[in-house]
Amino acid sequence: MNTLWATFRYFAIIMLELTVLFIAISALVALMLTYISRERLSSWLTRRGLGGNILGALVGSLTPFCACSTIPMTLGMLQAGAPFGSVMSFVIASPLLNPIIIVMLVTLMGWNVAAVYFIVTFVGAVLFGSALQRMGFNSQVKSVRIKPKASSEDDRYVTPTFKEKLAESLQSAWSDYRVVFHYLLIGVALGSAIYGYIPEEFIVGIAGADKLLSVPIAATIGVPLYIRAETAIPIGLGLMSKGMGLGTVVALIIGGSGMAIPEMSMLAGIFKRKLVGALVAGIWLTAVVGGYLFNILA
Repeated sequence: MNTLWATFRYFAIIMLELTVLFIAISALVALMLTYISRERLSSWLTRRGLGGNILGALVGSLTPFCACSTIPMTLGMLQAGAPFGSVMSFVIASPLLNPIIIVMLVTLMGWNVAAVYFIVTFVGAVLFGSALQRMGFNSQVKSVRIKPKASSEDDRYVTPTFKEKLAESLQSAWSDYRVVFHYLLIGVALGSAIYGYIPEEFIVGIAGADKLLSVPIAATIGVPLYIRAETAIPIGLGLMSKGMGLGTVVALIIGGSGMAIPEMSMLAGIFKRKLVGALVAGIWLTAVVGGYLFNILA
């Protein structure tokens, strides 16, 4: 009963937090887009070669969002006409390079760990975003409402007052939330059940430091878990104290922070299955490569 209550409490808290975050961030992005033209935003994210992907990853690294909170920003960037590859680099980098994670890594594990973590995840976001663009995954976008371009006959996005812009932004945020609500509900329920009923001892038992496949196993376990930025590093330290190696912990953190069941469910509301699967695979591969690299350096 205690476990059931803790799981239900976790579900209620996460569902409430994600609802508030989604609507607030959606409204904020929509409001920002009333002051920033699509052409300007697109030009910011369009550079020669990998420049657009690098800038997309940089923008992601500066946003203090958890995994699920990147979805409203993604919607806003796609609506603004930003290049697909740059947006994908943002989607991958935003939860992985969350400033909160970086600061906690520096504080609890040192500058060297934080620096290697940043390089691995940043390079992974840039390269994978570029690869998705080159392989034509932009055709896998769905359910994105593209606002009509402002004209002399329709100047709602040019001359309204701030109060009118705010009201329109809140309405847009609510519409976006309704689209992904059932995906979010199912995802948070599954994530809460996994979070509540899989003990840390079980994870360590199948992904201990002395096991050759501990890194890919930890990455595989981490992906369905919803690990918030504020809890990812303390959980990692706790697992290390029970015998899990640094590389295995990093793989778990990258997998858990970069992609979670709630985010997969929400992404399914705007992307087709093939693209969602590709993003999950990219996060998993980044987690595995990063984990083994940490083990080699250690």
